[in-house]
Formats: sequence, C-alpha cells, structure tokens
Amino acid sequence: MPQLPFGADEYAVRVRKTRQEMSARGLDAIFVTDPSNMAWLTGYDGWSFYVHQGVLLTLEGEPVWWGRAMDAIGAQRTTYLQHDNIVGYDDTYVQNPSKHPMETLVSMMADRGVVAGRIGFELDNYYFTAAAFMALQSGLKQADLVDVTGLVNWQRAVKSETEISYIRAAARIVEKMHTVVRETAEPGMRKNDLIADLYHASITGVDEYWGDYPAIVPMAPSGMDATAPHLSWDDSPLKTGESTFFEIAGAYRRYQCPQSRTLFLGKVPQKYIDAEKAVLEAVEAGLAQARPGNLCEDIATAFNGTLNKLGFEKDSRCGYAIGLSYPPDWGERTMSFRAGDKTVLEPGMTFHFMPALWLDDGGLEITEPILITETGAECLCTTPRELVIKD
Repeated sequence: MPQLPFGADEYAVRVRKTRQEMSARGLDAIFVTDPSNMAWLTGYDGWSFYVHQGVLLTLEGEPVWWGRAMDAIGAQRTTYLQHDNIVGYDDTYVQNPSKHPMETLVSMMADRGVVAGRIGFELDNYYFTAAAFMALQSGLKQADLVDVTGLVNWQRAVKSETEISYIRAAARIVEKMHTVVRETAEPGMRKNDLIADLYHASITGVDEYWGDYPAIVPMAPSGMDATAPHLSWDDSPLKTGESTFFEIAGAYRRYQCPQSRTLFLGKVPQKYIDAEKAVLEAVEAGLAQARPGNLCEDIATAFNGTLNKLGFEKDSRCGYAIGLSYPPDWGERTMSFRAGDKTVLEPGMTFHFMPALWLDDGGLEITEPILITETGAECLCTTPRELVIKD
C-alpha cells in the first residue's frame, strides 16, 4: 500500500462529508477535476493536471480515479483506491483534435451504471474546459448535468489536526524564506539570484519538514512594477530607493502557507512609513474580529474601517481561505474577507489575511497566515510584522 499523508479513517470522513452534501443537493454522482479536491478525496498527487483527469464519486463504493493511462501508475502509487477503481484512457486521446478524452469517461461511467440522474461537474474550474463539457453533454443525454463548483472545496473548510500540522510545517518554511530575504538582499543583487536562494530555502525545508512546490511562484516586483499585484521577477538588480514585496509560500505535503513582507532599500519615504503604520493598525483591528461565531465580512469591516480612518483605501478583498492546493492558486476558492461574505468563522479554518496596498510608486504587503482557534486568531508565522529596511 502507498504511504499516504493521512490515515484511512480521515479519507473515509472526507468521502462521507461529501456524500452528505451530495445527498442534500439530490445528486447521484459528481466528477471532480480540481487536483486539490482529487487529492483531498483520494490522495492522488501528480503533475498531470495539464491533461484531462478527475475523480468520480457516487453515493456508494470507492471513488474512481480516471485519467491518462500513463498517470494511472501514479494513482496506484499515491491513492488508497483498489486498482479496479483506477481507470486510464489511451494516449491517442491526448491533445488530439479528432477525439476527446471525455468520450472514454462516458464509457467508463456507462460501465459502472452512471449514465442517468443528476450528475455534478465543476464547471467553473481551471481544469475543466468548454470542449470537455460539450463532449459530456453529447455522451450523457439521459443525465441532468449540474454545476457543483465548490462543493468539495467547502467540505475542506475546517481542517483536521493533521492538516493543521502540515500547514504549521509550511509556516516554518516560509519563515525561513523571509529570513533569506532579510539576510541576503542588497543593492545590486540580481532579482533572479535572490529568487534562486528562496527556491533553495523552500525546497530544502526546515528540520524534518521537506519543502514541496508552492502553488504560486514567488511574486517579487520592485519599484513601479510593485504597483501591480501579480508580477514575478527578472534579472534586474535591486535598487536603492525602491520597495520590493515578496509574496511567497512555504509548502509541505501540498499544504500551503503564504506570507508577504516588503523590503525597502535605503531611506524610506514618509508615505511608506505612514502606510506601514496604517496597515499594522488595520491588521490588529481585523485580527481582533477573527474569532469563532463572527463572519468573514467582520474582519474586512474592521480592517477597512481602520485603514480608511488613517487615510488609505483597499478596494479588493483582504483575505481568503488556504490549505491544500495545486497550481495556479494557493487559495481554496471559498471564503473571502470582504463585505457581503456572511460565512461564519469556525475553529480549524485557515486563511491568508492579505492586507496589501499598491501605492503610486510601489507596493506594501505585510500579510499573515492565520488559524481560527476556539478563542480567536493564531498567526501561524513568527516573521516580524514590519517593513524590512536595509541600507
């Protein structure tokens, strides 16, 4: 048997929770293509999400993994499934415009008697295409195809103790990465050399915790590039008089712990000092609301109210759920800290509290990964919460 990151009992709980939600929605089966959901339900872990694959779950029996035949070996190595429930399709279906892999999924479902009733698909998913849905519509004419985007994601909202331990391990790794920035960044250093050091720190890990690959590459823009939120890096040298924010994550067994800090080389302009003060006060106000029974929007209201009072404004959400993730995103695509999100906070939920500001000549990101506990919010990292200033 494969050495899975969780015990059989935990996978059984996950399947049971998912089936309860399926029953509540009147679903006979779901087919999930999000690799995070596939891994959460079955343990499957492979870089194969660039081809069509997924997990079929009905109301009885084991889930069924379906994907490219060569990746079926990986499913045997990383899941608890019986080999009869691991089904691969012929390689001639890979990136072949004359036929579609979903034709074989329909055949597999027919073999297992799943051709009618209400069948759910993750329609708004990175890994599920319009062509895939059209092929399924053509092949499953007796079924009612419904959207179940987020169904499994929401079952993942409250983390188990083992999951939390993995996120804590990832937190130790991202702390190490920020230490590398503090100790090695200097004017004239090529950005790509610094990123290489960060990758080395992230993959070597900390103590017994080896580093997995993060779901997002390091974001590390400087100067005017840092007025945009999602630029990565190049070979330009770090410059005196510029800010560089580092939005990076540690990862362990696919569990992600993102955290951001901002580096300023040289004398810091007053507006950055003012922005740092405003963000830190607003973070404290938001953290005070991050406790069981409150709503996600309560954190955003407290954060934005404090930020606005101090003369700054953020027009995007200031946090989101994190946990088990694959590229291209380390968020769970469920809860957000913003007005209108009425989700009730519960112990065991984990978030990236993301109070970033993008100014007219740079950016300021000082963020915290947090765990909702029985009494409030626990910041998972010990990285100093401040603007990093180096001459």
